[in-house]
Amino acid sequence: MKLRALAAVAALLATTAACGGSSDGKDSHALRMTIWTSNEAHLKLFNDIAAEYKKTHPDITEIKFDPIPVESYTTTLTTQLAGGNAPDLAWILESSAPDFVASGALAPLNSKVENGAELVPSTTKLWKKDGELYAYPFSTSPFGVFVNTDALKKAGQKSPQELIKSGEWTWDKVEAVNAAVAAKGGNGLVIRDFDYKNWDNLASVWTGWGARAWSEDGKTCGFNSPEMTGAMTFLHKAIFTDKAVPGPGTTVDFFTGDAAMTITQISRASLLKDAKFGWDLVPLPSGPKGDYFVIGQGGLGVLKKSRNAAAAADFLAFFTNQANSAKLAAYFPPPRSSQLNTETLAKSNPLLKPGQLDKVVVAGIGKGVVKPSHTGQAELAQTVRAALDPLWTPGANVKSVLDGVCTKIQPLLGS
Repeated sequence: MKLRALAAVAALLATTAACGGSSDGKDSHALRMTIWTSNEAHLKLFNDIAAEYKKTHPDITEIKFDPIPVESYTTTLTTQLAGGNAPDLAWILESSAPDFVASGALAPLNSKVENGAELVPSTTKLWKKDGELYAYPFSTSPFGVFVNTDALKKAGQKSPQELIKSGEWTWDKVEAVNAAVAAKGGNGLVIRDFDYKNWDNLASVWTGWGARAWSEDGKTCGFNSPEMTGAMTFLHKAIFTDKAVPGPGTTVDFFTGDAAMTITQISRASLLKDAKFGWDLVPLPSGPKGDYFVIGQGGLGVLKKSRNAAAAADFLAFFTNQANSAKLAAYFPPPRSSQLNTETLAKSNPLLKPGQLDKVVVAGIGKGVVKPSHTGQAELAQTVRAALDPLWTPGANVKSVLDGVCTKIQPLLGS
């Protein structure tokens, strides 16, 4: 797919939006929703909600959830749109929100969302234009650190709770702990879903230095700032000098007990159901700029181009209503203020303790910043990834590489 494919699709949808289909109430409808997860527990929940909906909607013959790998999700979705194979509903990643919202590709939802007034404003910011909501932020999930407490004990290190209590839960100390685990033959910290490709997940680290991929208005590159240089220098040392982070080409899965720590979101907690090691969930370590939180988001939208747009919007309203939002909270923290409390979250997250939910999820949603997003994100993401590739070698000149990133993307930010 060409680098400006999403922009081209946006233009196509803008000119054809008036032709987007809607149900006339006479025909039966089979709905398809693209999602990035293939987790069995997630899919079971989705299918259970769909089955309940179909009981009172005999015109809906099928509701299919179509998993697409996260690393190719947006590219695949935009290819489907361009090829005339648009889904009825789509789970849209936060990185693509500006493009989808600005393009006119999505149907308005203000009149569809149940009790929309209780949606926390910080959760809807990416998904609104001129006061209209174009995707429901059904997953607003802060990043936290899952810790294999057995691995730390084996390496003679303090538990995360001990480090938090003593004021040592900082990036410098966490790096040293993971380096100690690696020195004993184990694996340290895994930044899940990064894999030296999905660089935006590094926001879970660099935000502790006060770094940003680009300025608030999106016009100026931030990769060569002193803050980003400090964060990336720290990360490079952790990978290649101290071995605190597994290097490129190394496959390590925390959830099978192979690593001491991982940075990810609570939707992964279900993978610990049968864990044979002790574990904990704690907030991101403090950085030079102090405590911080980073959020990943998923918005659920209805594609205007769908021939079943009206039926799809009706199902979205059911999928995200008060009752189903509480069910989805088992994996996807809700945007509803009435449900952002440890009591509600604990009911649907039995593996997590109230204190973990309060310190990571509730606090994170209230105070967190969302991962980087920008119009033209598809091209930006590819360009940044290629420009960062030289950084993932032992002898890299961090400042030079980051200067190169800005040289490459500044024209895109200004276009």
